[in-house]
Amino acid sequence: MNRLAWTAALLAAVVLLASCGASSTAAPVGHAGHAAASTTPAAAPLRTGERFVNLKMAQPYTPGPPNGGTDDYRCFLVDPKLASAVSLTGAQFQPQNTGIVHHAIFFRVAPEQAAEAQALDDRTPGQGWTCFGDGGVERAAWVAHWAPGTNEALLDPAYGYPLPPGSRLIMQVHYNLLGAEDGKPGTDQSGIRLRVTDRPVKELRTALFPAPIELPCTPQESGPLCDRAAAVADVGRRFGEDITGQVAELAQRCGPLEPGPTQHCDMPIEFKAKLHAMAGHMHLLGRSIKVELNPGTSKAKTLLDVPDYNFDDQSLRLLPSPVSLKRGDSLRVTCTHDATLRAKLPQLRDLPPRYVVWGDGTSDEMCLGIAILSAA
Repeated sequence: MNRLAWTAALLAAVVLLASCGASSTAAPVGHAGHAAASTTPAAAPLRTGERFVNLKMAQPYTPGPPNGGTDDYRCFLVDPKLASAVSLTGAQFQPQNTGIVHHAIFFRVAPEQAAEAQALDDRTPGQGWTCFGDGGVERAAWVAHWAPGTNEALLDPAYGYPLPPGSRLIMQVHYNLLGAEDGKPGTDQSGIRLRVTDRPVKELRTALFPAPIELPCTPQESGPLCDRAAAVADVGRRFGEDITGQVAELAQRCGPLEPGPTQHCDMPIEFKAKLHAMAGHMHLLGRSIKVELNPGTSKAKTLLDVPDYNFDDQSLRLLPSPVSLKRGDSLRVTCTHDATLRAKLPQLRDLPPRYVVWGDGTSDEMCLGIAILSAA
């Protein structure tokens, strides 16, 4: 998911735009890995004033992971050809090659940034550009995302993401070749169905709440990457120095940390907002994810609770009613990962064991709460 802006102030606010187990070798129930092919569901009916805009990549793309890895983050510039201002009230990503598409994020490029994005595209050989983390264009805002099981979730039609005339979209697609048959990924030409309206709406924003991963090898495993320093260096080799800084920043801001399957991070809220929906994102070793507001107090409220995490069901959960956030509140994200799954999942069992930290690859891990907010 999106590479967060890891500054000293990151976890003082929100980034606005992300044991030893059974010996059986069978994949556990709910953890078959990313194997299920999915089809795009039929669209919900258009609501008053809405229409669809369909976009897709200009040409089929053949993934080619850099740096000897198995993950290719590729960004494609797409043009909705907006002659007037609209608001995005829903979106359905349409993955074409579901065996290798891990996730997709769509970033809004403002009209004044369009030339910068086009220049980046033009000077990069081939289709699109490599974009581990964010979309590669500063201030491009996250307006839609997809992960397996994420279908269009419709909020109150009074809310949406503004798209000024002349806006472009960056389609970031994470391709993972661990699921490619015979190591041959084939091509992909994914697209998206946008639901837009000309009506004035209240602006939505996406907020990301991360937590660290500090997952050692199991007692039955050994190897050079079971050393934490070596594992962090390997993540940096595959995805760049920014990712190693991200690992260090999480450890500093959320610590002190003890290695183990369950980690959490508490983040103070520094603004007023309404929270409308949440999703959780982990990779294949994820077991559970929970997001709580003001834990351990009389005002405690559970915002998201997925006790049996399934990579192929990362749907956005709409809250029964918007939850008010205010300055002084605290939000906690807690994730549990299971290193024993590495030996049980087809995508991971042939890989060398490793100490797992935050990383962009499907064989690495994440712990991320994704929140959809509006102004209070």
